[in-house]
Amino acid sequence: MTRTLDLMVPLLGLSLELALSLPRAVAADCGSLGRVEHLAFAPVPGTEPTAPRVRTPGPLDSLYGTVRRFLSVVQLNPFPAELIKTLLNDPSSVKTDEVVRYEAGYVVCAVIAGLYLLLVPITGLCFCCCRCRRRCGGRVKTEHKAMACERGTLMTFLLLTTLMLLIGMVCAFATNQFTHSQTGPSVEAVPETLLSLRGLVSDVPKELQAVADQFSLPQKQVSKDLDGFGENLGNIIHNQLKSTVYPVLASVHGLGQALQVSIDQLQSVNATSVELQEGQQHLGPPVQAHRERLLALLQESWCHENCKEALSQASALQLGADFSQMPPVDDVLHRLQGVPEANFSSMVQEKNATFNNLPILVHMQTVSVVKDLKKALAEQPEGVKMLAQAFPGSEATSRWSQALEGLEQRSRPYLQDVQRYETYRWILGCVLCSAILLVVICNLLGLSLGIWGLFAREDPSHSETKGEAGARFLMAGVAFSCLFAAPLILLVFATFLVGGNVQTLVCRSWESGELYEFVDTPGNLPPSMNLSYLLGLRKNISVLQAYRQCKAGAALWKVLQLNDSYDLDKHLDIKQYTHKLQQELQSFKVDPKDLDLLSPAARQDLKALQSSGLEKIHYRDFLVQIQKPVVKTDMGQLAKELEGLAQAQNESLRRQQLQEEARELRSLYQEKVVPQENLVAKLNPSIRALESLAPNLQVDTSNVLDRVDRLKGELPAQLNHILGNATECFQTKEMGYFFQYVTWVREEVTQHIATCQPFSKALDDGHMILCDMMANPWNAFWFCLGWCTFFLIPSIIFAVKTSKYFRPIRKRLSSTSSEETQLFHIPRVTSLKL
Repeated sequence: MTRTLDLMVPLLGLSLELALSLPRAVAADCGSLGRVEHLAFAPVPGTEPTAPRVRTPGPLDSLYGTVRRFLSVVQLNPFPAELIKTLLNDPSSVKTDEVVRYEAGYVVCAVIAGLYLLLVPITGLCFCCCRCRRRCGGRVKTEHKAMACERGTLMTFLLLTTLMLLIGMVCAFATNQFTHSQTGPSVEAVPETLLSLRGLVSDVPKELQAVADQFSLPQKQVSKDLDGFGENLGNIIHNQLKSTVYPVLASVHGLGQALQVSIDQLQSVNATSVELQEGQQHLGPPVQAHRERLLALLQESWCHENCKEALSQASALQLGADFSQMPPVDDVLHRLQGVPEANFSSMVQEKNATFNNLPILVHMQTVSVVKDLKKALAEQPEGVKMLAQAFPGSEATSRWSQALEGLEQRSRPYLQDVQRYETYRWILGCVLCSAILLVVICNLLGLSLGIWGLFAREDPSHSETKGEAGARFLMAGVAFSCLFAAPLILLVFATFLVGGNVQTLVCRSWESGELYEFVDTPGNLPPSMNLSYLLGLRKNISVLQAYRQCKAGAALWKVLQLNDSYDLDKHLDIKQYTHKLQQELQSFKVDPKDLDLLSPAARQDLKALQSSGLEKIHYRDFLVQIQKPVVKTDMGQLAKELEGLAQAQNESLRRQQLQEEARELRSLYQEKVVPQENLVAKLNPSIRALESLAPNLQVDTSNVLDRVDRLKGELPAQLNHILGNATECFQTKEMGYFFQYVTWVREEVTQHIATCQPFSKALDDGHMILCDMMANPWNAFWFCLGWCTFFLIPSIIFAVKTSKYFRPIRKRLSSTSSEETQLFHIPRVTSLKL
């Protein structure tokens, strides 16, 4: 780790020094950290809402409507809000007369049922005694003109009454069976409804806890980003500075190359100057000697006309440039002795490679910081941790859940008793319906046999047994009617009293909303039954409004109006949590001490160059001498002229002298002049290179040295600025994940979590179970059975009256037959006349 930091210090020094060479450092590039990703929070698991029970229309709906209309006539009083309020809050103060006044319709029905219970059996008993004494129920004693009409009328009314009994009996059978068949599903639906309510209660803390647990999602995302934080930070510095680092590194590299070139050229100039001066010293005497000899030779008398051109060139045969006039450079070379000591090319390559490894090196330095950040990140904010526990009603959740569970368990024995008693009621209903069926059968058989007997009377040889049998069946129906009247009216009134009050007191007010209004009115319910009190809410809530909102799929937040009783923002306040993370991030620092762009050797080389005086050399003096020819005359052309003159001479001595001079001149040119010209050609580019490099080289050197010195003072503040910008960008990005969580939680809690549809479903199911599945068929049963019970009275009357016309008609008032002494005995008659 120490070696890594040692490598990183000069790297950051290089990059940040170069960045500070600009007017201001570049701001951190937040885009290089990547955009904030959208976190996919998992749906909160909860109980899937089930559809409420729906009653399908059936053939008995019209009958149910008739029963409800009948009950609305029986119970004309409105919903007894004050009476129920008193009953719930102070049962001992309930007055009996108020109850009787409200139940006036049922009291009247009870009186009627009591009269029926007394009169019908007593009437039947009296009729039986009367019949035993042959006081009633006999036969027609005299024949008269209106007898056929009376008989037909009585038979018609009896038949209609029997049909009404038959219809009522069939409906009673059907409703009795339907009530029995609906009892099982209704009883089973009660625990299911309680279970759904218990699910609503128990799911609220589970859903809130699931929401709190998903705080790990932004934690994992931030932890993932922290793994690449160091490398990303290095990339930020690298990306921001590479447009500055690379050009400046190139400038440093170019400065080193220019330094090396300048020294090489200066050394070449010094060596070439010395050689030129030495060569000129050796070239001067031979050139002068040649000039003198040629002038003497060409000025002789034989050469007046033909040697003008050669003489002119020979006169110019002398040195052109004076290399001794070139300024010395050995003093500058002495100052630059040993320069460059540093290898600028290797140094720049090393700095460039280190700069490119910046992301990895920064990552290694941030390992300890990332470790501390992850340790702080692993903690969960206290508000989020307590999100479920602090929710209103959460303390009562277990109590409610246990209470509903206990209610469910305790209700099962009662529900089993309900099913058992319903079985008894069903059996009793079937027996009594069968009794009515017996009455109907007796009436129908009596009518059939009686009518058959009437038609048989036209035959003189007919038997009276058919008419007598019909009369006996009718009287049997009367006997059954009187016998079963008491249990029938008792069953009818008992079921009517229960079912009717359920319909008028509960179902009717439930459907009209009066029951909700009663519950919502403050003071009607005792505190122990107040929903707001039980849930620990500060505001009273409307059950009707809550029912409607729950049915529409609203969440408990909206239904229970939890804005005042539950400070959600307080629990979602994660500022302390994020502040701790920010402090950990801001603690990351880079110490830029002892940073230097140049190595000591490179700095020494540049300072030596700066004080060398390289720019003070008079390069123009070099160029003046370089531009002059070494020898003013073209020695090759002069030698050619001399050879031409030698060919034109007739004297061998002169020809030989001229040829010798031309040969020596050529030899001097090749041996002395050509090397000097080559040295001049070599010196020319060096002088021109130095002339162009020296002034700029000094300026560039001064700028680089000044920039490096300035960076040492400005680097710490600028480094903190870049790191501050980078960490701020990182904080903004990472805090975005927590803000996503906070926004999601707020939306989930206030709009989606803990939907109270089970509550509305429980109310709908309760209405469906109590009113549609139980009360409607129950009331239809007693209505049909009561219908039959009260039609037994006309059935008895018409049966007794009609039976007389089915027996034989006698014309005498006395008879010695045994029929006077036997009950329901019809004596044999020898002759009858209708």
